[in-house]
Amino acid sequence: MRILVAPDKFKGTASAQTVAESIRTALGDDHEILIQPLADGGEGTIEAFGGSNRTDVVSGPLNSPVSAQWRLHGDTAIIEMAQASGLTLAGGLEDNDPIAASTIGTGQLIAMAIERGARNILVGAGGSATTDGGLGALEALYPLERLREVSITVACDVATRFVEAAEIFGPQKGASPSQVRFLKRRLERVGQIYLEERGVDVLKMEMAGAAGGLAGGLASVGASLVNGFNAVSEEVELLDLIESADLVITGEGNVDKSSFEGKVVGGVLKLADETKTH
Repeated sequence: MRILVAPDKFKGTASAQTVAESIRTALGDDHEILIQPLADGGEGTIEAFGGSNRTDVVSGPLNSPVSAQWRLHGDTAIIEMAQASGLTLAGGLEDNDPIAASTIGTGQLIAMAIERGARNILVGAGGSATTDGGLGALEALYPLERLREVSITVACDVATRFVEAAEIFGPQKGASPSQVRFLKRRLERVGQIYLEERGVDVLKMEMAGAAGGLAGGLASVGASLVNGFNAVSEEVELLDLIESADLVITGEGNVDKSSFEGKVVGGVLKLADETKTH
């Protein structure tokens, strides 16, 4: 039997690669087994593309230096914003400063990728400490004219709109009720600035609130926002892998209703179901 093992990470427990290899070991040697770790734009996105092959020191979410891993293959770069601006780098919600947390390190990674020849850049948006609307990242990318030479795609793990990011995810990043109100007002103002300066209305854009508005900030300078699972699955040609398999095994650390709303588990099941009709 030809078996495809294509899990998401088991958050807080094991990476998608580790899970996939463990399942392969448990299945034994009686089958042809192919493993393909997956992600939805959050942590593990780089791993789904084959792992990192670059490490650079950038400013972390609270401005202390961090070593961020990313991937460069030909003229394509894969960047995980959590590597530069992630909540875990800020010490979790207990130690995070949700007002000060910045995406500047993510912008620095994008700038480094451009300097090293990347022309297609995929940014995985997930696991952020930030709700700065992407201001930090754009500051690190000045002059913005150089972005005309590249294509940036943001793989979003949520469909949240720009201002909604404060209320929905602010508390998960350590924001108190009063801080959430401040963050909401700040995102409203930032969205207005993007509209006035660049003619892009991120306030009405689905997925613009991903990574605390980083997605919207990058969209204001021409980035495309896409469903994270779809971006990853297309790049690794997951549909072809599923079509060639007799059995597909997937999973994540906690399967619930949200698992079937644009996440890896639901996406794999949907693709598997589609192949049965062909």
